[in-house]
Amino acid sequence: MKQIKTLLIAATLFFGATSFTNAQSKIAHINTTELIQAMPSMKTAQADMERIGKTYQADITAMKKDLKTKTDLYESQVATKTQEENEKRYVEVQTDQQSIQQYAATAQQELQKKEMELLKPITEKAKAAILKVGKAQGFDYILDSSPQAGVIMAEGKNLLADVKKELGF
Repeated sequence: MKQIKTLLIAATLFFGATSFTNAQSKIAHINTTELIQAMPSMKTAQADMERIGKTYQADITAMKKDLKTKTDLYESQVATKTQEENEKRYVEVQTDQQSIQQYAATAQQELQKKEMELLKPITEKAKAAILKVGKAQGFDYILDSSPQAGVIMAEGKNLLADVKKELGF
């Protein structure tokens, strides 16, 4: 009788542990920031952003140089001009400074807009590859282990290498 009771308890524990193991979800992690930075299309997008940024910066530098030239000319002619002309020139210089600041702000907004346009297809491609690899390997959850994503511990399967392979690099 004692053996049957022990056997019954052992069987209950075995089936309980087996069902608990089956109920656990499969979880993997991937550092999406690292993945996106490694993608060839991201390198192209960064080069485009750098080129556009340099163009805007060259324009701003040229505008500032023209303003400096104008300001130096006006300062050298202050004594030979009337008070009214000097005041008009001062207003003109102030307007030019505001134009430069406005252009710089607009350039910054355009850069951000362009960056979003360039990054959207890259992130969507990365997400699709992550989902494909995750489903193929039977994972229920895939956590983002990027530094600011909030994952504290990431000792599960890292899908980075598999997703890179899926993307062909």
